[in-house]
Amino acid sequence: MSTTSVVLAGRLAALRAELARQSLAGFVVPLTDEHMSEYVGEYAQRLAWISGFGGSAGSAVVMADKAAMFTDGRYTVQVRQQVPADHFAYEDVPQTSVAQWLGEQAQAGQRIGYDPWLHTRAWAKQATGALQAKQAELVAVATNPIDAVWHDRPAPSLAPLEVHDDQFAGRAHADKRAEVARWLGDRKADAVVIAALDSIAWLLNIRGRDVSRTPVALAFVIAHADASVDLFTAPEKLTPAVRAHLGDAVRCHAREDFAAALQAMAGKTVVVDPQSCVAAIFAGLEAGGVQIVEARDPTVLPRAVKNPTEIAGTTAAHVRDGAALSRFLAWFDREAPNGRLDELSAAERLRQFRAETNSLEDLSFDTISAAGPNAALPHYRVSEETNLPILADSIYLVDSGGQYRDGTTDVTRTLVIGTPSREMQDRFTRVLKGHIALARAIFPAGTKGVQLDALARQHLWAAGLDYNHGTGHGVGSYLSVHEGPQRIAAAWSAQAGNDEPLQPGMILSNEPGYYKQGEYGIRIENLVLVERRSAEGAEREIMGFRELTLAPIDRRLVDVGLLTAEERDWWNAYHARVAAEIGPLLNDPAEQAWLETACAPL
Repeated sequence: MSTTSVVLAGRLAALRAELARQSLAGFVVPLTDEHMSEYVGEYAQRLAWISGFGGSAGSAVVMADKAAMFTDGRYTVQVRQQVPADHFAYEDVPQTSVAQWLGEQAQAGQRIGYDPWLHTRAWAKQATGALQAKQAELVAVATNPIDAVWHDRPAPSLAPLEVHDDQFAGRAHADKRAEVARWLGDRKADAVVIAALDSIAWLLNIRGRDVSRTPVALAFVIAHADASVDLFTAPEKLTPAVRAHLGDAVRCHAREDFAAALQAMAGKTVVVDPQSCVAAIFAGLEAGGVQIVEARDPTVLPRAVKNPTEIAGTTAAHVRDGAALSRFLAWFDREAPNGRLDELSAAERLRQFRAETNSLEDLSFDTISAAGPNAALPHYRVSEETNLPILADSIYLVDSGGQYRDGTTDVTRTLVIGTPSREMQDRFTRVLKGHIALARAIFPAGTKGVQLDALARQHLWAAGLDYNHGTGHGVGSYLSVHEGPQRIAAAWSAQAGNDEPLQPGMILSNEPGYYKQGEYGIRIENLVLVERRSAEGAEREIMGFRELTLAPIDRRLVDVGLLTAEERDWWNAYHARVAAEIGPLLNDPAEQAWLETACAPL
């Protein structure tokens, strides 16, 4: 039994003892926090603590005599590498779900616990129904049993809030609060509860350092129809500068006062977003006799549709970031053939290039630095245990990004060391053709991401191939690298946002891929901006994408014979722009020469 397995065995035994103490037959462990965040602070990493799983999406159920891990296709391999099979069974989502599994496994009379601060009300209703069919019960716990046995659990961060200046935000928070107030007035509502951390950061033009890689702060907000706001956060986070920035219209309270404030809103009509507000928020409002209206968080769409200042900022951030990435690519081409690089050293050198811009606040996510078979794991995270050398005649995939005050970046490049196989070139070119098809798309107003997704997959489908992740996600403005509501994904995707019409000002990724398990992986990712287009004789408003990401794509993996004239034109125009905008930022003659070669026409 490995050391990890021994450690997890002790933790599972402690948790099961605590479950018995609370008269629970099982407990559900999601990977989220009180804000339904994708990326969470160390204090909320309960799933990793109990299972060893290091991915960004998943859940577990622990019962007295069994346990199961639930992950989707992105983590099929990773979960089996990180989570010991002698402790957990592996369940694939969406083929099954936690609620469905509980309905199959629970026995009559059993009580299954869940933390109402970590689940939506919809999930709780679904799980309740599945358990009731077996005459079992879903129980909201007052104390999370993992917290009771995780004795060295980190405390929530007390890092100070930071002002996000209007020069980056493009709008004062008073203007944003007034917009929310008008929205409430239109719905004859008194207030709205806002729990999503990036929504709070956007609304109040504040940022934080409570979550690694995402500049947000732990807080809740109740925004009122008079444009005032109640902000609930740790008092230690409120510096004089932040208090002055917020002003008198933003009343500050301790974060632990939020639950009581919900119950104190008796007689009011309050809007709650069922996607981002947890079951405990609904329960608190219901206990206070509040009339609840379910609707989407009113900041979600205006946050997604970037204003001119944010667009200018992210454009500048991508040029800066593209220069750093291009410097890395030149360095990699020089160093990789020596055989001394590995995944960790390459990721660290890329971080250094970004830091040398003197503008980097943080990475936008943990860099996916993946050599050979690790590149076949779409959401691989390198560690000392998994670190592989970067070998000749192999593929190296690097998916990375930076957080800058003026924008958030996310870019993937697939690189070859030495000579690629014919199969590698074929698969890469099919991915490239899909990437170009989406990049060149012209579409009418009202088009949704789900309607565009097949453009990126068509050339893989023609060869009986596919990839098991979305094609595009939204991206914030010095906020979350994964932002809704827009996304581009196949119809089978269950993730929210796939039916959101695309609008000018939205930023999305374009990232088709191909993964051959145990051998190599390919992904080409640029961020794009939705813009209006014009066409002679057009009878409808039409839109298209403008490339934000500027960095060479590895021409050595391209089978030029598979490209059409239009696809070659796109490649050449894109690389001419890369050379024109990135070239002046490279001071080293060797880097300039490399870029000129990398951007030469096909």
